[in-house]
Amino acid sequence: MDAATHLLDRVAALRTDDAIVLGLPRGGVPVAAVVAEGLGLPLDVIVVRKLGLPFQPEVAMGAIGEGGARLVDEDLVRRARVTPSQFAEVERRERATLERRVEQLRRGRPPRALAGRTAVIVDDGLATGSTAEVACRVARSLGARRVVVAAPIGPADVAARVPSADEVVCLLQPRWFQAVGEAYRDFAPTSDEEVILLLDAAHRRERGASSRTLAQVRHTQVAVPHEGLRLAADLSVPESPAGFVVFAHGSGSSRHSPRNRLVAETLQRVGLGTLLLDLLLVEEESDRANVFDIPLLARRLVSAVAWLGARDEASGLPVGYFGASTGAGAALWAAAEPSARIGAVVSRGGRPDLAGPRLGDVRAPTLLIVGGDDLVVLDLNRQALAQLRCEADLVIVPGATHLFEEPGTLAEAAIHARDWFLRHLAAGATAGAPGGPDDETGVRP
Repeated sequence: MDAATHLLDRVAALRTDDAIVLGLPRGGVPVAAVVAEGLGLPLDVIVVRKLGLPFQPEVAMGAIGEGGARLVDEDLVRRARVTPSQFAEVERRERATLERRVEQLRRGRPPRALAGRTAVIVDDGLATGSTAEVACRVARSLGARRVVVAAPIGPADVAARVPSADEVVCLLQPRWFQAVGEAYRDFAPTSDEEVILLLDAAHRRERGASSRTLAQVRHTQVAVPHEGLRLAADLSVPESPAGFVVFAHGSGSSRHSPRNRLVAETLQRVGLGTLLLDLLLVEEESDRANVFDIPLLARRLVSAVAWLGARDEASGLPVGYFGASTGAGAALWAAAEPSARIGAVVSRGGRPDLAGPRLGDVRAPTLLIVGGDDLVVLDLNRQALAQLRCEADLVIVPGATHLFEEPGTLAEAAIHARDWFLRHLAAGATAGAPGGPDDETGVRP
């Protein structure tokens, strides 16, 4: 990200032991992540919410933040004739949203201690300055000794709009400022998933866990041979991979599924290669019977693992399966093959029941991830868990439905999958070590 890299150069002097980088969600967090990693500093978020006019929500009459911080444009409130009860209702609603977002983005981790520290508050740009001002007040209320605001772009008089900051660093200050997006070639919205994964990656780095950037991953379009067919696939290989994960998508999806690709990128960042492939040809997909032909799909997964193991970059490395929906049934069916040497299986919103006759033969450690609001599939997964005789676990993601479309839920699933694969596909581990009836089986809420 060019904007973040240029900003990093300008704030390099802030590399001190007591400094912490705080991104403003959502757009400020990708910029803050680059700054934090470049300076070797901790990363957290500082969450604020705009208080929009009751009859024109896009116009801010104030803002609120953690710790009870509050900024009110008294002049606008008076001119718009907003009553105290109207203002209180807007604030109540936004305060509840703020608290939910804080819990979601930090995943239950406590906020960083700011007492006596330098808070570097980073956003993707400054427009009115009200959000940055509230963020500064939040940092002050939490004990920050010094507060610096940093952004790639803002109006020429931006510093005056953030009076609670000790310093404002703003790279571009156009005389005729129009919008934050004018500083970016790509100003696509940042998702909650991206924010959560960036914060989690920063947390891992602090614990000394290795990570890679996606720029260190080599992507290749390949064709996997199977019984005279050639299955289209995307192979991604990080530098010095620790293992590989083969993806089995569900009905109505493909290797281009944005949900599976987010999970794949999460795995690639920790050094796991991925193979996303289309188990059916385009002409085969029109026959719905093929979509639910679990033995057929499983045979093709077995061929994919054999093909992958013959390649130099994967030779001798452990392999796992990641299955979604019907793909999970195929992955478990394939993992139950007597000759299978699969190191781990993860099912996301899966249908493990479709591998019912073979569940008891699976020996690879298996993780079932299900949305808490996907009640029918949750019941099917609980039944499947009871039939598995290997090391197995069930993770329930609160608030998620079948496709994990709710904000933050897909990132939660990706993190659980990543941790399971790291645990079981570690370099040097014996892939597919047989389990037994005494292996641990548990359920985590």
